[in-house]
Amino acid sequence: MDNHETEQRKSEHLDIVLHQKVTSHQITNGLERYRFRHEALPEINFSHIDIGTKFLNKTLLAPFAVSSMTGGTDSALYINQNLALAAQERGWAMGLGSVRAALEHPEVAETFRIRKYAPDILLFANLGAVQLNYGYGVDECKQIIDLTEADALILHLNSLQEVFQPEGNTNFQHLFSRIEALCSALDVPVGVKEVGWGIHGELATRLYSIGVAFIDVAGAGGTSWSQVEKYRSPDNQIRHAAEAFTEWGIPTSDCIIDVRKHAPHQHLIASGGINTGVEGAKSLALGADLVGIGRSLLHNASSASTPDTLISQLKRIEWELKVAMFGIGCKDIPSLKGTNRIALIHP
Repeated sequence: MDNHETEQRKSEHLDIVLHQKVTSHQITNGLERYRFRHEALPEINFSHIDIGTKFLNKTLLAPFAVSSMTGGTDSALYINQNLALAAQERGWAMGLGSVRAALEHPEVAETFRIRKYAPDILLFANLGAVQLNYGYGVDECKQIIDLTEADALILHLNSLQEVFQPEGNTNFQHLFSRIEALCSALDVPVGVKEVGWGIHGELATRLYSIGVAFIDVAGAGGTSWSQVEKYRSPDNQIRHAAEAFTEWGIPTSDCIIDVRKHAPHQHLIASGGINTGVEGAKSLALGADLVGIGRSLLHNASSASTPDTLISQLKRIEWELKVAMFGIGCKDIPSLKGTNRIALIHP
């Protein structure tokens, strides 16, 4: 694929996610099914609530990550710069979009070089796991880490997207052994994430067992990439077929609980349709260590001339988390993760 085709695909993805309905009609992230038990006398000082945490031995000022979204276009450079500046200001982690474009087209590499804007954050580079079956290996992944100066590499799983994508790569055979070899060879942690259909506990257990350091469940309830690709497909039958998968996937809350049940002590990120600090608090209470937020940040990241509006959005999400913690009497993230003040209100 030449650079023009790659840039066009990336630009189309951004435009569709920003301006089209790319979520399901009925399936949600599942967090609305859980409710905190209000504590009328919390016995803590709101101003003393501490939302700092650690992930992969890196200190974060808040238990949030900007989910992997974009790179490889002129507009993506602007978006990633704003996201990086905001993450640096608020002490969030950040994931980059797939860095494959930078290796195949070095002229767009600058859109992924955001470390100069965010020298202190926990930064995740990103590559589609399926690319390990299409010529990518240890050397290419090391190049990705060197180019981005990332602290870890995320391999994303997007099998359904690849099927619906006109340019899709659909050979997902033998990836376990390739991921295992990569985990052994790289000097940075390797994580695995879905892109919006979820990871269940049994798969998580297998991935952890081969050396994967962390998992981002990226459950259903947010962006559906079959819906995104529907808008790009020139094939009328594929566009109709995409509608049959509108409600596909495992809700984010179910993923968190199932993965935590199978792997009580492994690093776990929750993402997938999470937009508020209250949803973040629920995710942490259900077992996540970090909460990823993506599409809801994209508008402010792409429309403002400075990151100020985006920074305000991040501050609001943090404040919502603190208020939720105050409402159940939790003074810090460890106490929130260990709380019994959350319950399933209906199945």
